[in-house]
Amino acid sequence: METKRKILIIEDEHDISRILRDYLTKNQYEAAVASNGQDGLQMMDMLQPDYIILDIMLPDMDGIDVCREIRRRNNIPILILSARGSDTDKVLGLGFGADDYMTKPFSLSELLARINAHFRRYDSLTLASERDRTDLLRLANLEIDKKAYKVSLDGNEVSLSAKEFELLHYLASNKNQVFSKSQLLDAIWGYAAYGDENTVTVYIRRLREKIEADPSHPAVLKTVWGVGYKFNHE
Repeated sequence: METKRKILIIEDEHDISRILRDYLTKNQYEAAVASNGQDGLQMMDMLQPDYIILDIMLPDMDGIDVCREIRRRNNIPILILSARGSDTDKVLGLGFGADDYMTKPFSLSELLARINAHFRRYDSLTLASERDRTDLLRLANLEIDKKAYKVSLDGNEVSLSAKEFELLHYLASNKNQVFSKSQLLDAIWGYAAYGDENTVTVYIRRLREKIEADPSHPAVLKTVWGVGYKFNHE
């Protein structure tokens, strides 16, 4: 019997958390609910979920602080829910390690599509690793281990979220090939029709801050103006 993937919902609005839990359970996920940030962090350690849905407005902690603490501990994918829909909030949420972002009110079917897309992408990458005898990409001073989801720069491990890793691995696997934001959104998040291309911009900036010697003048993750991005490798 296939083990169900576990999703932790950290949400203080009872009606929303109940609807989410019931909907995800109906769609073959195992769902648990925490009504505040501290309980959410404890349940995360106890349950070891595969995915987290995190409300940004919690009674005891700011959701951004919860997101930052989750990311400090591990790279579990995090989708932030918020009633605040401004671009500033979105960039802030992604900047602290969230993998995705939706504003309230939201469509349950779209939420499910995003979660399913994440796991399809993760499974595809894992299957590719199993089929490929070479699990490591070595490009100059950068080493990308797709089986362990780890990246090293000059021999030192770089802390990346799951989506940061997948984006970097995808670009590095297709070095010198230019991809548009829409193509990257579809390849990494799997839902170009729903997504905001600004998400790709945020992730590219975060990766540059972590792997580039001078993020303001990137030598590896290059912008091709009017087209998109590429992993530059001579």
